[in-house]
Amino acid sequence: MKQTGKLDFGIYGHQVRMDPSNQTVILVTRGNAPTVTKPEDPGALKLFGYKNGVLSNRQTIAPNKGFNYQVRHLDFHPSGKWDYATLERQNKLHVYQRSPDGTLSERPIFTKDTVADRFRNESGQAASSIHVHPNGRFVYVGNRASGTIEFEGKRVFAGGENTIAVFSINQDTGEPTLIQSADTRGFQPRTFAVDSTGAVLVAANQSSGLVREGSSVQTIPARLTAFRIRDEGKLDFAHQYASETSGSRSLFWTGIVNLA
Repeated sequence: MKQTGKLDFGIYGHQVRMDPSNQTVILVTRGNAPTVTKPEDPGALKLFGYKNGVLSNRQTIAPNKGFNYQVRHLDFHPSGKWDYATLERQNKLHVYQRSPDGTLSERPIFTKDTVADRFRNESGQAASSIHVHPNGRFVYVGNRASGTIEFEGKRVFAGGENTIAVFSINQDTGEPTLIQSADTRGFQPRTFAVDSTGAVLVAANQSSGLVREGSSVQTIPARLTAFRIRDEGKLDFAHQYASETSGSRSLFWTGIVNLA
């Protein structure tokens, strides 16, 4: 469909979602972290009106003008009251109030840390994907750590959280509370998926890595890690499946398809 007018797509579009109202499209624009040679590119949530296949600029959510706001992924609460978004480099979970027309509060109504120990501040620690449980009582966030240090000529894991953070959701206010940080038993759970019944969560640990075990070094392969979801939302480890990722391959994305 040919678009009319000039649309503001922000910097580094990372995810696009159709709001349940069918009136709004949300583009999650991550921006870019600063480097030694380049200043930070601001991030934002870009909301577009949608009608008959045509988009129109509607709203920009960019606290602090988008600086220190490296927003990555977003998901919806089934009640239609709240949207939940992860901030990658900041390791934060934001909650936005949602209006019936699909627009959002200009600022988050709640901000939570996604890591259990926010004071460790490990190099390479970043939030990833987010999924609200189908029953709306829980929200899950991926935490990935990739920092390394040298040990006997090899780059080994420096520490940090490769976890799925489990939050319970207050059904009156939308406020999330961290109730578990489940170890994914791998490195960099970039994406994960929850099945439509809300019984199973599968995390894709993107890459292999080296871990120091006393005086030796062990290789941990890239792997899918499956969890059972308890009634209270917490995760129980069920199984893991190693994946060959030699060369340039990786477990870049994962999803769950229901079969008849």
